[in-house]
Amino acid sequence: MSKLRIGALGIPLLLLLILALMTIRVPPWLLDVSFTFNITFALVVLLVAVYVMRPLEFAAFPTILLVATLLRLALNVASTRVVLLDGHQGGAAAGQVIESFGAVLVGGNYVVGLVVFIILVLINFVVVTKGAGRISEVNARFTLDAMPGKQMAIDADLNSGIIDQDQAKRRREEVSEEADFYGAMDGASKFVRGDAVAGILILIINIVGGLTIGMIQHSLAFSQALENYTLLTIGDGLVAQIPSLLLSTAAAIIVTRENSAHDMGQQVMSQMFARPKALGVAAGILFILGVIPGMPHFVFLSLASVAAISAWFIHRRVVREEGASEDPEVENAVVADEDVDVSWNDVTPVDTLGLEVGYKLIPMVDKAQGGELLSRIRGVRKKLSQELGFLVPTIHIRDNLDLLPTMYRFSLAGVAVAEGEVHSDRMLAIDPGEVFGQVNGLATTDPAFGLPAVWIEESEKDNAQTLGYTVVDASTVVATHVNQVMLENAAELIGHDEVQHLLDLLSESSPKLAEQLVPNAISLSGLLKILQNLLKEKIPIRDLRTIAECLADGSATNLAIDDQTTMVRGQLGRMIVQNIYGAEASLEVITLDPELEQLLLQAKSQGGAEAPIIEPSMAERLQQSVIEVAQEREVAGKPAVLLVSAGIRALLAKFVRISQSVIHVLAYEEIPENKQITVVSTIGRSA
Repeated sequence: MSKLRIGALGIPLLLLLILALMTIRVPPWLLDVSFTFNITFALVVLLVAVYVMRPLEFAAFPTILLVATLLRLALNVASTRVVLLDGHQGGAAAGQVIESFGAVLVGGNYVVGLVVFIILVLINFVVVTKGAGRISEVNARFTLDAMPGKQMAIDADLNSGIIDQDQAKRRREEVSEEADFYGAMDGASKFVRGDAVAGILILIINIVGGLTIGMIQHSLAFSQALENYTLLTIGDGLVAQIPSLLLSTAAAIIVTRENSAHDMGQQVMSQMFARPKALGVAAGILFILGVIPGMPHFVFLSLASVAAISAWFIHRRVVREEGASEDPEVENAVVADEDVDVSWNDVTPVDTLGLEVGYKLIPMVDKAQGGELLSRIRGVRKKLSQELGFLVPTIHIRDNLDLLPTMYRFSLAGVAVAEGEVHSDRMLAIDPGEVFGQVNGLATTDPAFGLPAVWIEESEKDNAQTLGYTVVDASTVVATHVNQVMLENAAELIGHDEVQHLLDLLSESSPKLAEQLVPNAISLSGLLKILQNLLKEKIPIRDLRTIAECLADGSATNLAIDDQTTMVRGQLGRMIVQNIYGAEASLEVITLDPELEQLLLQAKSQGGAEAPIIEPSMAERLQQSVIEVAQEREVAGKPAVLLVSAGIRALLAKFVRISQSVIHVLAYEEIPENKQITVVSTIGRSA
């Protein structure tokens, strides 16, 4: 029988057993088997809770807790029936398990047994169950409150390329499962508390009922009835409370565990005994207590010796690990041999992309220390390459002692283009524009988008997400900043080698087109300049076939590079418009006053596209108008698109880039025929 079929039958059979125990009189031997199974089951659940890595790996625990509680109560009903019916015959009437717990474990003294039972109930009800229930309640509340912030963090990682769609879906499912789990644990803890209360009531009912039945129905003396029924009742209570205590402990372990790659034993050993100081101090205190006159010298001095020896072994292990972790290539500088002459090997080429980090950020790029920056940047490169249409160059990462310890610097062709400061031991809480409170930390600005942010302790993460902040770690901050810088400088990341690779890929799918394109229709350098012009205006070059077909047309052969770029943009119009507007059928645009547009056409014809003759005051007014209109569209949540004639489109696009306005400049020829244009604003000459 397969595992699936066994699992499908196991729970129904267990529920049938519970129903049978509650309704049918069972023989003592079956009670022995059931009580033994109950204790074994509780032990297995406790051990699973100890060895599980993450609470969600034991997501079935609330259901198991309910079933185990029902099983224990059913056993209480069955054993009560046997004790009250056959208790007058002696201790063996209810089975060997109950007799052993009632006679052997408490020495046959029902007063001692009663005290032990009460102590177990108090430990279970007042300490373990109450604490676990409170933790479950708090975890459930904070998990539910933090769900929106966690969802926003997943969306931020997805948008920055750190994770893909499948990973984002999996993380969203984990967030939902976590909320369901802690909510279920909050309810399941109530079952355990109710079971503890039921145990006390069952004990009282069994003793009173047993005395009544023994003295009235079976004519036993009071002392004999008290001894028989009390010992059996206490044995029944102990054999039920021990599994209950085990399951309560398992519940407490589950709700107090944190997500980790280690089980509970590994966590305790790595965190409590990672350093020898605690054991060394404890050994000293035990030694002082052991030499005080009147104290038990042997016990204290023995434990002091054990603690001191353990501290010494831990110290040796720490020294050995630190010595092994030292990299001789880093510690020992390479000394140049004076006898070797200078060669071309001493000339280090400039990295296309480079990232330098301060020494405190080195753990972020070291996989051995749990650094995630390398994998994050790899994800950014992959996503950006897919979006832009060519393979983004590798980013070379190195440490730089000249930087501040928490600084990083991103360089392009050896020139620094961006830098920032991060705290690897903190998390960045970014204000997306609508938060419901303040968090404590170091105020700063998000380096990628300039949003206000706060560096917070990791313990404040859930609170910040509840207040509406987007919380990311330091590696995500750097990776997002790098992604933004590379996107803004995409035109400088593509070179002759990348274009040749694109042509090789094109020749595999369209060999005739690739053969006709280079060098017959255009040179490799000319194609590179056109692709760079497209990338400067955030236009992907994924559709290389359309670009090649446009350039391979004989009419484009003798045109200037800018005019060829204009032709290509016309062919890519659908993609350009879709990237800006999405699937909207009506396009809201900004236009120029016809008189102003005519003046710009004259300025271009007089000075050329590179150096048009524009009156300074008019240029200043035009720049201010563009900035104001772009801000208005941004507030309205709409894209800012300036629609002009093809003759001045390139001129205005360059003008907009210089003014650093977030506005797209399109030509009328680039608008697809199936789109409707709506003019929402017009920039005039005197604006």
